Amino acid sequence: MAKAPVQAVSAPALVVKHKGLLTGALMLATIMQVLDTTIANVALPHMAASLGAAQNEITWVLTSYIVAAAIATPLTGWVSDRVGQKRLFLIAVIGFTVASALCGIASSLPEMVLFRIMQGIFGAVIAPLAQTVLLNINPKERIGQAMAVYGMGIMVAPIIGPTLGGWLTESFDWRWVFLINLPVGGMAVAMLVAFMPETEIRQRRFDFFGFGMLALGVGALQLMLDRGADNAWFTATETWIELGLVITGLWVFVVHCLTAENPFIDLRLFKDRNFALGSALMFIVGITLFSGLALLPPLLQSLMGYPVLLSSVIMAPRGVATLLSMVVVGRLIGRVDARILMLFGIACMAYSLYGMTSFNLQMDYWPVIITGCIQGFGMGFLFVPLQTLAFATIAPRFRADATSMFALVRNMGQGVGISLVTAVLANMMQVNHAELAERITATSQNVMNQMPALLTGNPVTVSIVNSLVTQQSAMLAYLDDFWLMLLLSLGAVPLILLLRGPKKPDKPLTEEEKALERAHAMAE
Repeated sequence: MAKAPVQAVSAPALVVKHKGLLTGALMLATIMQVLDTTIANVALPHMAASLGAAQNEITWVLTSYIVAAAIATPLTGWVSDRVGQKRLFLIAVIGFTVASALCGIASSLPEMVLFRIMQGIFGAVIAPLAQTVLLNINPKERIGQAMAVYGMGIMVAPIIGPTLGGWLTESFDWRWVFLINLPVGGMAVAMLVAFMPETEIRQRRFDFFGFGMLALGVGALQLMLDRGADNAWFTATETWIELGLVITGLWVFVVHCLTAENPFIDLRLFKDRNFALGSALMFIVGITLFSGLALLPPLLQSLMGYPVLLSSVIMAPRGVATLLSMVVVGRLIGRVDARILMLFGIACMAYSLYGMTSFNLQMDYWPVIITGCIQGFGMGFLFVPLQTLAFATIAPRFRADATSMFALVRNMGQGVGISLVTAVLANMMQVNHAELAERITATSQNVMNQMPALLTGNPVTVSIVNSLVTQQSAMLAYLDDFWLMLLLSLGAVPLILLLRGPKKPDKPLTEEEKALERAHAMAE
């Protein structure tokens, strides 16, 4: 009977010295790690030439990092409890920085893949642990502002990654894409040593079977999503094997966690309505955010003929708009219902995606910049309130596990989104090409009037017409993807409406409630 009032009471924020400097250190490390999810993309052709790798082999530089990070992310909660948050954060940042240096001096593809795996393992801990620390050091009424700061790193870094990577590659060398992490990592380590407090160590038994099943499912999913397009998806035996491993691993993991005495992840955290709905929303955000980042560079470079660096610059205002919106949301989050802010964010995203469905090959770059700014601005209004509501009612003892699962869901959304739009793009290019080609026939009045040389089978004319048809079919396929992203964004609206609104501020704790809270913490 004594537990009821305790569960209604939120744990007090951890008192630290120089909270601002500690927050800066956490975000410095987070931005460094998140940047590496996209900064290396534009440097892949240069890496392939330098390392003597084929084009289909060099993609393992990305795949190895993604798979390693996906498998290691769920470990964050257990390891942080066993070794302490400060020690784990320092190990992660130092390990990530060292692995970055090794990537920068790699002389062969196997070395690069090995060092990228190291980066993924160490880097997987940084973002969820930084979020956990921010939740712990800020009182409930300032969690919105803390999540706004956190969102700046998580959302803006992937957007500016290609721009920074393109500039470093063009101006210096592809190795600086990794070597730039050395001074950043060193500064973050120094600040963490000085300002991050020690935390209590909890002895948690490690569930090897549960972790193994989750790692199997998540790792197989990432491999399937990354290699599916190259393997022609479900026409290949490999894809079916990977799908079987995904279903088996995740199914057994869920059943095991629901029945084991000490599971690897306590699935009771998903009983929290806001966290469960927030995770579903974060999955959709992962799809829409990273799908756009994956679609625009090839659209700008391959179809519109912009060089790599200029296309990166054209996408940069999107990140600036996201940064601006998060500053605004940080000030509004305690005054305006978070669900209203999220609906405004979805409306901005939907409007921008609707504008992107009107893209054409004759336009200049301004429609890309304008729609990108609107979408980036909307992302800030969606991400910050989502983070705030999702963790508003999570018990402090579940925070490390919850942040790691939230990061895992976001990364899975990223993988699913990129694979989905890539598959739709490839399929619709073929469909559109066939439909357009059917209209160019010998009996077509337009062909007889405007392209009579096509009727004679002139090879030059046929080649030119086929090139134009291919261009137009590709443009239409991109528009189909933008329509798909628009529908996915609108599909998030019912989930937002199901979220519980913010509660009234808690009354000051009585002495009896404080005593019960301390007793409950000791029992845990």
